[in-house]
Amino acid sequence: MNEVSALPTLEEPSEALSYFPHSIEAEQQLLGALLTNNDLFDRIASVIEPDHFYDPVHARIFEVASARIKKNNLASPVTLKTFMAEDAGLAELGGPAYLIRLAGAAISSFAVRDYAEMIHDLAIRRELITVGNDIAAKATRVDLESEPKEQIIEAEQKLYALAVQGQTNQGFQSFLTAVTDAVKVANAAYQRDGGLAGVATGLTDLDKKLGGLHPSDLLILAGRPSMGKTSLATNIAFNIARAYKKGITASGEEGAIDGGVVGFFSLEMSAEQLATRILSEVAEIPSNQIRRGDFTESEFRRIVDAAKELEAAPLFIDDTPALQISQLAARARRLKRTHGLDALFVDYLQLVRGAGRTENRVNEISEITMGLKAIAKELNIPVIALSQLSRQVENREDKRPQLSDLRESGSIEQDSDVVMFVFREEYYKEREKPGDNELDKMVIWQEEMERLHGRAEVVIGKQRHGPIGSVELSFEGQFTRFGNIVKPWQQTKEDQF
Repeated sequence: MNEVSALPTLEEPSEALSYFPHSIEAEQQLLGALLTNNDLFDRIASVIEPDHFYDPVHARIFEVASARIKKNNLASPVTLKTFMAEDAGLAELGGPAYLIRLAGAAISSFAVRDYAEMIHDLAIRRELITVGNDIAAKATRVDLESEPKEQIIEAEQKLYALAVQGQTNQGFQSFLTAVTDAVKVANAAYQRDGGLAGVATGLTDLDKKLGGLHPSDLLILAGRPSMGKTSLATNIAFNIARAYKKGITASGEEGAIDGGVVGFFSLEMSAEQLATRILSEVAEIPSNQIRRGDFTESEFRRIVDAAKELEAAPLFIDDTPALQISQLAARARRLKRTHGLDALFVDYLQLVRGAGRTENRVNEISEITMGLKAIAKELNIPVIALSQLSRQVENREDKRPQLSDLRESGSIEQDSDVVMFVFREEYYKEREKPGDNELDKMVIWQEEMERLHGRAEVVIGKQRHGPIGSVELSFEGQFTRFGNIVKPWQQTKEDQF
């Protein structure tokens, strides 16, 4: 008879849990191998923890053994005997003799990693059963404090936490691995049109300055009201969705080889209003005319054609107001899981709520920006969050925004990888119109307005990966559309006459 089969096992914790998947034999083999050869610990430390053991006595044995090994002390049946002399569970199995039998029954050490992965897998299955039971139990209780929507969010968070368990805790990697990854990114940028490492915004000069929107980056797009923050964000979002092409990526997985799937959290405007803006941009019909239904038959055909083009774009809008950062993260994960996700927009940051009630707004904004950065890293996508600027901009003679103008600027500036400001000098100059009797000033003002008309500026105030500076864009207010500035040397002869 095999020695392992002679090893005693603990009774099941309760009859209700007896159907939980487990393998006592795998746990015994792993512990026996570890007590025989402590060097095996490094092969299983990243896979298994005491909580993964089904047998509570085995969990305690592994906990004591791993604690000693981490201190460079010997973990053997003899050394563990001292620390577990008072353990009632071990006493039921025969006391220190059980530890000796574990070490003696270990068949092979080369399979220890397989045993660890098996124990981990069975532990995840038990967690799934527990989560399912919790969901059923909470759904059965009908009370005012436990609303179905909150239960769904909580369940999603637990399930996603299980899904990614072990993925984020990868630990150290060699410099060779890191350099290889960096070379792959550089090669992908070289092979891609335009030489971009990230997702193209569709705005050429901005892409050159940023190198595209990089995965795992948090980008802040800030500005005063009426500067066009939302318009620029929707333009970029639609450009990315419109360019979407699916294929095999450089990593060998299926995904976006151009453009991408876009998620847009619109906490200020409704989905219909946002769609109208994009429709106006594509159809080149002012959005106020579309809302009023004030258009000709030919214009209506353009609207229909634009709608058909939009229909195929993978752009998903969530217009739920006052979302908590935890809910926003859960919905982003769900979109990534169901449709894929290559870029996420949040309009705007100050309308997101923190997880708990806090009187300190600065702390709440800090929690939100850290949460957005965590989403970017966890889902490996660029997150573009819009932000309001403080009123102190209006009090300065030079209205061009700067980092200190960010509301609750400390955490926003600290947690972000890129901070950009939308600035339209035309907006401020328009409000400086002199009186009709001031002819000299009126001439100068008109010349300034002609120079500034239809022009906007994106000021890059911070960028971890590249230079700061300004990028000039065109702006068509009637269509709420930003575009590339045509340089003099890019004009055709027809354009010049």
